[in-house]
Amino acid sequence: MDKYKLEYEMKKRSISKEQLCQEIHMSRSAFYRKCNGISEFTQSEIQAIIDYLGIESPVGIFFANNVS
Repeated sequence: MDKYKLEYEMKKRSISKEQLCQEIHMSRSAFYRKCNGISEFTQSEIQAIIDYLGIESPVGIFFANNVS
């Protein structure tokens, strides 16, 4: 998970963390833990985020571009 890319996409759309958390029904503390790799986003949470932000693909943010 690349939290900087997610923050960039949010900033591009003038969406705060509070707004995003409210929209996807997640507490700020849970969002923080997931963005910092302590826990992982579920598939439904990822889908809700990309739908709300209007992102075409979650690959660059939530999944590694390269597989080794």
